Amino acid sequence: MKLYDSVGPNPRLVRMFIAEKGLSIPTQKVDLMGGENRQPAHLTRNPHGQMPALELDDGSYLSEIIPICEYLEEKHPAPALIGSTPEERAESRMWTRRIDLNICEPLAMGFRFSEGLKLFKDRIVCVPEAAPGLKKIAADRLRWLDGQMQGKQYVCGDRFTLADMMLYCWLDFGTQVAQPLDPANTTIAAWFKRVAERPSTKA
Repeated sequence: MKLYDSVGPNPRLVRMFIAEKGLSIPTQKVDLMGGENRQPAHLTRNPHGQMPALELDDGSYLSEIIPICEYLEEKHPAPALIGSTPEERAESRMWTRRIDLNICEPLAMGFRFSEGLKLFKDRIVCVPEAAPGLKKIAADRLRWLDGQMQGKQYVCGDRFTLADMMLYCWLDFGTQVAQPLDPANTTIAAWFKRVAERPSTKA
């Protein structure tokens, strides 16, 4: 296998997942800022032109972070970062999807349509007037999640899962793009500090 890697929260999430698994996978850097991900060589790996991509042993490619992590979990079940039972897997998938759709996506688009507009305006359809509303949605859903996580060590209770990694990578990115976590979300703030102590966050 080979991971085609770059800057950004999505590649970081896959690196973090790999580190938590204790795996060693060769990587090749793709210059996202320079637009290398939109060139023909990378488009053969991922026609959507996004990062990261995982080259499998048979020469085929996987893209999209959740399928990549699901694949690695199936290949290397321990430690279980999605789940070791149908119930555990369903729970972590439920929370991963909620976090992705309700927090990460609006946070990302809020950035791409405003602070990141110069970089993204020629790469994707941008709607600058939507940026304030998207940021507001992400902030609102974080307040909701703060309530849902009260009394929990991690998103899925005592288990550290893909849902935590997704939330951590995107919240850390948010602090760099003018969308810092509201300190009033005290449960998530305490959770963030716990996760930041894990060695995998340096991957």
